[in-house]
Amino acid sequence: MNADLPPRQKLQRVTPMKQVSLSARTDGATIGGEDPMVHRLAMAELKERWALLSLTLPGFILVFVVLAVPLGWLFWLSAFDSSGALTLDNYLRLLRPVYLSSFIITFQMAFCVTLICVLLGYPLAYLLSQLPERASQICMAFVLLPFWTSILVRTYAWLVLLQRQGIINNWLLDLGLIHEPLALVNNFFGTVIGMVHVMLPFMVLPLYDKMKNIDPLLMSAAANCGATPAQAFRQVFLRLSLPGLASGITLVFVICLGFYLTPALLGGGKVSMWSMKISDTIALYGNWGAASALGVALLVATVLILWGMRKLFGLNEQGRNG
Repeated sequence: MNADLPPRQKLQRVTPMKQVSLSARTDGATIGGEDPMVHRLAMAELKERWALLSLTLPGFILVFVVLAVPLGWLFWLSAFDSSGALTLDNYLRLLRPVYLSSFIITFQMAFCVTLICVLLGYPLAYLLSQLPERASQICMAFVLLPFWTSILVRTYAWLVLLQRQGIINNWLLDLGLIHEPLALVNNFFGTVIGMVHVMLPFMVLPLYDKMKNIDPLLMSAAANCGATPAQAFRQVFLRLSLPGLASGITLVFVICLGFYLTPALLGGGKVSMWSMKISDTIALYGNWGAASALGVALLVATVLILWGMRKLFGLNEQGRNG
């Protein structure tokens, strides 16, 4: 029957048979044994992964030696006594009123400083983001100026300004606004002022970075859609700047929890921060176990705050995307 068909139809009848046989041979080679090309590609990918891992290995070793080992030693000292027996005495010590009061003062101080930094830093960062490039750079230099001065020098400068015979009290007395010097230092108020001066750049920098990357045309688009300037700012600019605000709040709050020098000098012994308790426990009593328990408690509180901030702003981000 095939002999009666034209040559073109014969070719069409024969070609599929050849393709089927060739496909069968190829599938059989792939199924029966691993394709050498696939094997070589897999090995090359594995070698590349190991090469990338080897580049990060020195960093992992450094983090382990500098961070993981001291933290493990800290947990060990807080949970085991000198004989190596497990004990909770160091943690039960934290329930004493003196430690609870210090813990509350630490969080009150961190909250107040963070709130003031937000109220001062957000308008300042917004102003810097709206200025021309050259003017913005000049103003940013003044924001970064405190970083060029030692924190000890800055703290003593505030001590000179705020003391009873300091410049501020003398000005107020000369102007007749007060009749006796105000207690501006060696208390909670003076400590807040000194810490805000130190922490304000840490709030401005992440805010400025986020605000500078917001497209100005978005505000114009909101205005074209009928939004007032206040509505455009609240619904567009403020929402887009929230990640920078979250970074600044987290950074300032966490650093304030471990602040030592400024509260020690401006607090005058009346402001007992958690870090000062750790220092006194070691310097005065030589109790490394109790000091380690204080450090562990502060570390756990910091981790919980970071987790809460992440969940809070993560939920807000999901809500905005939804």
